Amino acid sequence: MIKHERLDAITRMVHQSGTVKVSEIMEALGVSDMTVRRDLTELENQGILTRVHGGAKSNRVVSFRELSHEESHQQNMEAKRQIAKRAAALIDEGDTIFLGPGTTIELLADEIKHEKLQVVTNCWPIFNQLYRRKTDQFKVFLLGGEMRANTQAFTGEMSQRIMDQLYFSKMFFSCSGVKDGLVLTSSIEEAHTQQLALERSKERFLLADSSKLGKTSFTQICPLSQVSLVLTDQEYSRHIQKELGPYTSYVD
Repeated sequence: MIKHERLDAITRMVHQSGTVKVSEIMEALGVSDMTVRRDLTELENQGILTRVHGGAKSNRVVSFRELSHEESHQQNMEAKRQIAKRAAALIDEGDTIFLGPGTTIELLADEIKHEKLQVVTNCWPIFNQLYRRKTDQFKVFLLGGEMRANTQAFTGEMSQRIMDQLYFSKMFFSCSGVKDGLVLTSSIEEAHTQQLALERSKERFLLADSSKLGKTSFTQICPLSQVSLVLTDQEYSRHIQKELGPYTSYVD
């Protein structure tokens, strides 16, 4: 790995995790202690990070700003498409599935080619995509409630009351971040709807492109231990892979 590639990789690692150890960078990039320390010094001189004992911390101010629907559609779209394709292969004919909000889940809806399926969603764009295919054997249901502008997802008491009566063979959902063994999102209301779906699903699949790994957000959806499988596009460092655990599928 040449120097500018190392510097880019270290920058991603420290911004995603907030802090990173020299040993983690050495393991992830396969370089020596001396090389890492030189690179950290150069990045500190550029104002990107601050050296601390045994590693470095990001100079980026932590922000919980939620991306708009349009902004989300401009980030990591190729990675999200590959994740969506892998997720679609996990759906079987005859399943009853819940699809949460998020651009990766919207791409999953595009990949669904099944003939016999029951789909429940609280996300308007997903419902709008799949309703066009509605038949006697392909059924699509939209949970009502108050719609959030950023994700165009319905939340609140109305959607929660309906959710109380439903059960799913599989749930597919996304998030704003994955950090410290937790799946995180930007909205308490959306988190609660996702939690209800998790409780009522036999299998739970988290679709999270690598920009979400090591990133914090406003509130918790669930511990990673409640997820059946994490689908992501790549590992930036081995400590992230260790946190995600063995039940993780990396797409090409």
